[in-house]
Amino acid sequence: MSNARFLAFWVLAFLGFPLGGLLAIETVGAIDGVRSGALAGALAGLVIGAAQFLALRGRVRVGPAWVLATAVGLAVGNATGAALTGAGTGIADLLVTGVAAGVSVGIAQWLVLRRHEPLALLWPVAVSIAWPVGWTVTWAIGVDVERGYAVFGASGALVFAVVTGTVMTLVTSRSSSTPPVSGRTRAARP
Repeated sequence: MSNARFLAFWVLAFLGFPLGGLLAIETVGAIDGVRSGALAGALAGLVIGAAQFLALRGRVRVGPAWVLATAVGLAVGNATGAALTGAGTGIADLLVTGVAAGVSVGIAQWLVLRRHEPLALLWPVAVSIAWPVGWTVTWAIGVDVERGYAVFGASGALVFAVVTGTVMTLVTSRSSSTPPVSGRTRAARP
């Protein structure tokens, strides 16, 4: 898959954020503590991870482990953010939660990605930076963040997708240019 095509699919996966956020708010309600943060994070993470997996599957073979890693990472990150901020929704609280979620999701996804990509160490750094940026964009355009959402809105997700998609293109560019091995070959006899 070409870099441009992959990036387009990855950016389209931003839709996992509003869909996952909708599932979380409709199922769990507002994040008001550690427990609701973990549950809402797990639900939103499943949808986000699935959307990202669909974009990744033609580029690198991360399998369903990517979806699970995203769900676990976001559950831990949102629970940590809720514990650290009292489930606050001010910009400072969103930045703390964003860093907690970004670090947690980035590391969880890196554990899957590192098996396939030598540059995978760039991934948790990018996600750790892009997650609070996503919350900042969502807050800055006036989304009602005080409702206690599990993830930032579509505008923040779009910025997140462009930033992380650019990094993922770099991380996976070596493997996408290497032709797949199509089975065992016989050694030539002298």
